[in-house]
Amino acid sequence: MSPFSARRPLALLCTTLLALTTAVATAPTAAAATTPERVLLSPTADPATSQTLTWRSDTSANPTLQIAPASAPGQVTTVAGTNTASVGGTFHRATATGLAPDTAYRYRVGDGTDFSPWRTFTTAASDADPFTFLYFGDVQNGISSGAAPVVRAALAAEPDAELAVHAGDLVDSSNSEAQWTEWFEAFGPEATGTMNHVTTPGNHEYSLFSLSRYWTPQFPGAGNGPTSGNHLPQTVYHTDYQGVRFIVLNSNYRAAAPLSSSSWLATQQRWLEQALAGNPHPWTVVTFHHPVFSNSPSRDNAALRRAWLDTLESHDVDLVLQGHDHSYARGNLTANRTSDPAVQTGPVYTVAVTGTKMYGASTANWTENGAEARVQLANTQTFQTVRVDGARLHYTARTADGTVVDSFTIDKTDGKRVTDTL
Repeated sequence: MSPFSARRPLALLCTTLLALTTAVATAPTAAAATTPERVLLSPTADPATSQTLTWRSDTSANPTLQIAPASAPGQVTTVAGTNTASVGGTFHRATATGLAPDTAYRYRVGDGTDFSPWRTFTTAASDADPFTFLYFGDVQNGISSGAAPVVRAALAAEPDAELAVHAGDLVDSSNSEAQWTEWFEAFGPEATGTMNHVTTPGNHEYSLFSLSRYWTPQFPGAGNGPTSGNHLPQTVYHTDYQGVRFIVLNSNYRAAAPLSSSSWLATQQRWLEQALAGNPHPWTVVTFHHPVFSNSPSRDNAALRRAWLDTLESHDVDLVLQGHDHSYARGNLTANRTSDPAVQTGPVYTVAVTGTKMYGASTANWTENGAEARVQLANTQTFQTVRVDGARLHYTARTADGTVVDSFTIDKTDGKRVTDTL
């Protein structure tokens, strides 16, 4: 969907009432109050029929979501929200259920008196319709001056993108009010409030061994991850979107579970195995922060390879989207090479950075662990566009000025082939 408009012709209007609703009311047309801030769409397990909204305000009274089909703006349904945390204000969450697939809805959030402006989102289609999503590495540093231009270039280049995947380190200091403000301003209220954001925490979302106080109130996840383990219920989940299962893992074994990292990662591996085995869709995208094959010469995440690599490979995951190393790379296991040097099989592993902090890049950790970096770049801020269309997935990495630095296509028409297209 466009962040600024409904993305497709409306499906037949479904007038089924939402759960937790009050009586239908007439949608006011007066200008809305501006007290609610940081309004964000967070995906549920099934974004075709439900949608979670998070926001912050200066009151804890009566958090309220009002929602109506865009084609029938007078048919407003009110959903009671909850207060989730007090951090620089009160954070709220509300989930609308019983929505019709592939349908535009207008909504606003507030306290029953003061509301955000009306905005529009479109639910996912119930089947594998073509769509585009964006992928961002670490925004983290120089957010307003350096990362924001890349983000805005992405939104301008792909106005019909329907969701965004963030591979961790959205900010540099986990509990910095100023940096979270910069992050929301970089994307702007239209992009945060009209497209779903799939997020995984990075190490900078941790302060010592504690997850950022801002994380769960802003990014609650879909609620279908592991039921135990430090921070796992809040940060690990999957969401299904038009033929793609997006799976979010938490790779922060050094911060989240320093005394029990092996069992903590094993808990996620068992859950990952179930999420992959039960995937009814043709495509799988997995995201976490620390790369299984490091770009930075001094880094190695051997614990992640031991815990997750065999599972990712045995289930032939399509994309593994990562960050952390402040450079760009895309590669695969050397065992997945073919006789054609431009073609591979198996999962594709990527590393990307959106912000301004840069590290050197080396292929050593790739080659020492049975992999190859087909493309590797230092000192390069990028955004990534992924287009999923039937049996084909096309990926493009670009800089803010539109320069293409990487491009490949995964084609499953007759067996899986990953072909370099740069």
